[in-house]
Amino acid sequence: MKQTRRLAVAAAISMAAACASGLAWAADSYPVKPITLVVAYPAGGDTDALARLFAEKLSTRVGQPVVVDNRPGASGIIGSAYVSKATPDGYTLLLAPSTFSIAQLVLKTNGSGYDVLNGFTPIVQTGSQPLFLVAGGNSGLSTVKDAVAAAKGGKTLSYASPGSGSPMHILGEMFARASGTTLAHVPYKGVAPAINDVLGGHVPVTFITLGPVAPYIANGKLRPLAVASAQRSPLAPNVPTLAEQGYKDVEVTAWNGLWGPRNLPPEIVKTLNGHFNEILKMPEIVSRMAVLGTTPVGGDADVLGKTNAADYARFGKVIKELGIQAD
Repeated sequence: MKQTRRLAVAAAISMAAACASGLAWAADSYPVKPITLVVAYPAGGDTDALARLFAEKLSTRVGQPVVVDNRPGASGIIGSAYVSKATPDGYTLLLAPSTFSIAQLVLKTNGSGYDVLNGFTPIVQTGSQPLFLVAGGNSGLSTVKDAVAAAKGGKTLSYASPGSGSPMHILGEMFARASGTTLAHVPYKGVAPAINDVLGGHVPVTFITLGPVAPYIANGKLRPLAVASAQRSPLAPNVPTLAEQGYKDVEVTAWNGLWGPRNLPPEIVKTLNGHFNEILKMPEIVSRMAVLGTTPVGGDADVLGKTNAADYARFGKVIKELGIQAD
């Protein structure tokens, strides 16, 4: 019996060693097949545009196709849940905006099946994006003062966002509190449809990142009223901050980052992090990201993990204070 037990233990140790060896071999040779980069939003938004930009450069560097897979729905929860359940081998990744941190808190979704703090492996924070208050060109709103007056004039002022639980949604409610107004949140399934309805005059204003609206600002179809950052953005230096216009502490900065499933091997994290830090330094990437309203960040994987945790804590508190829930 003791002999049998010893043999069983030895076999288990041998098998564990073999598995560890196999995992190390897989990490060392990574990648040997196409990589899927999931975007949990529809095509046409800024996260999708960034994903396609990064996919092209990463594919060139690793010698394998990198395919963008759009899986929209539930403010990013559907796509995120898909990646959380994927095999942690580096072949299914997620490029997520900062909605990732807070969507579950607002949607009260119990069946999403993942832990936003511990259910993923951070790889790299790819960018940072200031948020803007933007009005439709035919809305009659030229300043933040105009928007507040409209909201206090007996008629409900609505604002579009890319989805419930997005930083844009949170910013809208923070601004409503600071300005003493009631705003009606109109969530959409992504950036593009939100912008389309503001362009069409169906919703007067939106809180949004700069990239997707920059062409419409240039041709006068949209008008930037303020930026929700501590200082004016170098991407739009003529746009005043909300603080400059009397609304202090109404600051929200969006971000985007690359994630893998939980327990992604450190060797694969290091490989991907290294590639992305080099990609984010490329002049053509920096200039293209600027067009998309994004500033490259990079750094170690911990930068993304800490940013995510900080937003989860900060906005979790704001969501409770303001009673924000999905529309």
